[in-house]
Amino acid sequence: MKDEGIVDNARRIGEDVLGPGLAKLAETHDIVGDARGVGVFWALELVEDAETKKPATEAAATVAAAAKRNGLLVIAAGNRLHIVPPCTVSDEEISTALSILDEALGSLS
Repeated sequence: MKDEGIVDNARRIGEDVLGPGLAKLAETHDIVGDARGVGVFWALELVEDAETKKPATEAAATVAAAAKRNGLLVIAAGNRLHIVPPCTVSDEEISTALSILDEALGSLS
């Protein structure tokens, strides 16, 4: 994996594409309390209230279902959405995924 650049791609995607994209979603959607991760393993924490950080568990399941209907598989675990693409993912695929996730989060309003 290292020789074929897969490890470097996973690192680059997380640092340059997925991480910043999820941070932007956190800024755009009040329900996102936190975006955290490394490489290609990330999570969005959904909260009902930014101050109390009350978990938005039902919203996480709703967003995961909306994303799945549009071709993006995210895993809802409590109030977290896990976004875990393959290490070989491309910038374009991440861009598409972020658009689907943005739309799914927007459907809560």
